[in-house]
Amino acid sequence: MDGRADSTSKTIVLVHGGFVDGSGWEEVYRILKKDGYNVSVVQNPTISLEDDVAVTKRVLATHKGPVILVGHSYGGAVITEAGNDPTVAGLVYITAFALEKGESVSSLIQNPPPGAPVPPILPPQDGFLFLDKTRFYASFAADVGADKAAFMADSQVPWGVDALSGKIGEAAWRTKPSWYLVATDDKMIPPPAQRFMSKRAGSTVVEVAGSHAIYVSQPDAVAKLINTAAKGINKKAN
Repeated sequence: MDGRADSTSKTIVLVHGGFVDGSGWEEVYRILKKDGYNVSVVQNPTISLEDDVAVTKRVLATHKGPVILVGHSYGGAVITEAGNDPTVAGLVYITAFALEKGESVSSLIQNPPPGAPVPPILPPQDGFLFLDKTRFYASFAADVGADKAAFMADSQVPWGVDALSGKIGEAAWRTKPSWYLVATDDKMIPPPAQRFMSKRAGSTVVEVAGSHAIYVSQPDAVAKLINTAAKGINKKAN
């Protein structure tokens, strides 16, 4: 074996969001592997959108396709751009930013609706952002075990301001099918914003009661949607 999936392989590539790394996908990864999928996890530095797209494409280059590209949170912005790669057959957004051409995470969040929860993002330090550790549990991971949430808070990856301001060149969801999981208890990306983005993208939508870290707290629900997407792509290919 040369590490490349053939054209009939079921291949999934998982992309993490801001403040975290790819290790949060571990349980989703295990479920998908058990189900027979070939799975890769991208480790983006989250310094700039351009770099993260490039890193994701390097992982895509290890597969021939078709690939289901999955993004959580800011990872949605990454897959929206990287998803234009010809190996990608479909996109799965997990409470993620499904941006339009010319949009950035910064532009989309600059005017939150009245009453929407405000993520506890601290002022930038040398061009990077952190979440307030004391509020991480409530805002990011309310349905994750307290010990796990504390570890996530203490192992935060600095999120580059440049990553938030990176603009989408072409939105892959305009030419490729997409699926979207709305986390209805999310305190980071308001559910109404998730519904707006998923509707605009024409995504197949499921709603699950869970926090922003639903990919950690409810890996079965996340893997189920990814499996649905993969089956949908396979049907179209046959």
